Amino acid sequence: MKRAITLFTIAFVFAGLALFQYNNDSSDSVTLAAPSADFKPKAGFEATAFKLPALDEQSYEVGGKQGKLSFVNFWASWCGPCELEAPDLQRLHEQYGEAIQLYGVNATKYDKERAARDFVNEHEFTFPILMDREGDVTKQYKVDTFPTTFLIDSEGVIRERINGVITYEEWERLIEKWM
Repeated sequence: MKRAITLFTIAFVFAGLALFQYNNDSSDSVTLAAPSADFKPKAGFEATAFKLPALDEQSYEVGGKQGKLSFVNFWASWCGPCELEAPDLQRLHEQYGEAIQLYGVNATKYDKERAARDFVNEHEFTFPILMDREGDVTKQYKVDTFPTTFLIDSEGVIRERINGVITYEEWERLIEKWM
């Protein structure tokens, strides 16, 4: 019984923190290229381009025609499944880094930037980590589950939307399918 109460209390605290983060306004900005009301963030639809700053404050434009497959992973540092998936993302980057563009998009509005930086350092990510400080991109792509990953082909069309964690072998299969 004590364990159930403890788990409930922890869940309640995390829910409160998430609400605080959601309501906490930030002054950082995001650029959405030609946002459209009819954008459907699912397979077969064109990915709306967006521009976000990375941890090093360099800006990256993602979506639209990029010339090669883009792997866009939305995550948060407090997300258990994201923790499980992290080693596979780095491994995918090491294996396919020249052939695809892999981006991690931290849902910073629902996370703490310091915790995100610690997560990146802990997992030794060497691919760009973009910071969605306002939450606009996370909202536009209708991400409500972490991790959520989009595979966007060279023409800017979403080919896969994966909610949750899949095996490394399944990632390899999907990347090879759409490269």
